[in-house]
Amino acid sequence: MKKILFLLSIIVLTSCEKSLIEEPKSLVVESFFNTATEVETATNLIYSPLRNTNYSVYEATLECQSDYANGRGSWAPLHVFQGLDDANITRVAGLWNNFYLSIRNANLVIKNAPTGKVISKTDVAKYVAEAKFMRAFNYFQLVRNWAGVPLRTESTMDAIDLKRSSTDEVYALIVADLTEAETNLPDNPAVAGRPTKWSAKTMLADVYLHLGKFAEARDKADEVIKSNKFSLVPITTKTDFQAKVWGPDLVSTSEEIFYLKYARQVNQGNYMLWISNHPDTKLFNFGGAYVIYLDVTSTYYKSWNSSDLRKGLWDLINFGLGANTLVSSKFADQLAVSQNGAGNDDPVYGYSDVLLIYAEASSRAGNGPTEAGMEALNKVHRRAFGKAPSVASSIDYTLADYNAATFLDLVLTERSYEFQLEGKRWLDLKRTGKVKEAVLAATGKTVADKHLLWPIPVSEMNYNKGLDPTKDQNPGY
Repeated sequence: MKKILFLLSIIVLTSCEKSLIEEPKSLVVESFFNTATEVETATNLIYSPLRNTNYSVYEATLECQSDYANGRGSWAPLHVFQGLDDANITRVAGLWNNFYLSIRNANLVIKNAPTGKVISKTDVAKYVAEAKFMRAFNYFQLVRNWAGVPLRTESTMDAIDLKRSSTDEVYALIVADLTEAETNLPDNPAVAGRPTKWSAKTMLADVYLHLGKFAEARDKADEVIKSNKFSLVPITTKTDFQAKVWGPDLVSTSEEIFYLKYARQVNQGNYMLWISNHPDTKLFNFGGAYVIYLDVTSTYYKSWNSSDLRKGLWDLINFGLGANTLVSSKFADQLAVSQNGAGNDDPVYGYSDVLLIYAEASSRAGNGPTEAGMEALNKVHRRAFGKAPSVASSIDYTLADYNAATFLDLVLTERSYEFQLEGKRWLDLKRTGKVKEAVLAATGKTVADKHLLWPIPVSEMNYNKGLDPTKDQNPGY
C-alpha cells in the first residue's frame, strides 16, 4: 500500500511537471517551496523522467550491448559493436534528455527548499539530501556512458551555454552529493521507494568501485552489510524468484535498498516486461517486444550450471530466429493493465549488489580474495541454487582455488547471472577493461573504440554553445 500511495502522489502531480519545467521561477520561488508538502511534491517529480518507459529503455540498451545478449529489431545494431546507428543515436539522445530533466527537477529542490517559510530545517535537509542522491544517480548514468558532460547544478541550472566538464569533475560532484545524502537521508524510508542513507552508501560503494578506489568501496559496502538491516530473500524455485524477489505484488523485501517503484496503473508500471517478454511465455498479458534474447548454443549459456535457478529464467521460444532462442522470464505480471502498467519494481540496488561489490572490492584492495569476500559471494551463489544464503553448502566456491585475477572473473560472472535485464554487464566490462576481450570471445566481433561511449545529442550541441561540435563530441560520431 505504501508503494501505491507514493506512486499516486506522482500521478496526481504530473500536471505540475510542465509548469515546473517551463516556468520554474513563478511556480517554485514565489509559491511552491513554502511547506514540507510542497517540497515533497517537487521531490517526487525528480523521479518522473526516469520512470514509465525511460529507465527500462536505458537498461535494455545496455543489455543489448553486453557480450551474452542479443538485440532484436531496431536494437540489433547495438550487438554489432561498431557504434550506434541512427535509431539508437536517437534513442540514447532521449535518455540524455530525461537524465537532465531529472537533474533539473533535483536542482529546483536543492536551490529552493532552503527558502521555504513553513518547513523545518530537518525536512529541508532530508529533501535536499534526497534531491542530491537523485542528482548523483543521474550523473552516474551520464558519466559512465558519455564520459565528461556539462555540469548543471543549482547554481548553473539557468545557464544555457556550459562547457563539458571532465570525468573527474563529474565524479567529484557525484561523491559530494552522495556524501551529503548518506549523512542526511533517514535510516528507514518513510514510504517504500524513497532512498535512505543505506541507498546512498550502496551507490557510493558502486561509484568508488568504478573509480578504482577499492578500499573505499569495500568499506562502504561493509557498512551496509554490518548494519544487519538487509538479507537475501530465501528461494527454492524459479517461481520463488519471480514472485518473492521481483513479484508485482511486493511492496518491499528484506533485500531492497533502492528500487524504482511501479504499480498496476496505466503509465505507472514497469515497461521492461513489454520490452523483454514474448507472448508465448504467458507471463505478461500485453504481448511483448522480446527485444533481448540469448542463444542456447552460446558458450556463455552452456557453461552456466543448470542447477542455478537463475538460468531457468531464460525460456526457449522460437519467434523466427531459430529453435535455439531464449527469452527472459525474470519478470512476470499476468494482471498488468497496459504495456507500461506492470507492478514489478525495478531492482536498481539490492543486497546482492552490496555483497558482490564487497566481494570484488575486498579482493582488489588486497590483491587477492579474502575469506569475508568469498563468503559474501557465496551467499549470493547459494541463494541462486535454492540453498540458505548464510549456511555453508556443498556448492560453495573455495578460497584456495582463486587468485586476484580468477576471483575477479568469478565475481563478474556471478554478477552477470544475478543482474539480468538490469543493464550492469556492459558497464562492468567497461570499468574492468574487459569489453574487447569478452565480446571477441563471445561473438568473434571486435569492438570499435567509438562504441565505448554514446554520442552527445545534436540537440544539445545546437542548444548549448559552450560545446564545440568539432572538439567536444565523443569520438566516431
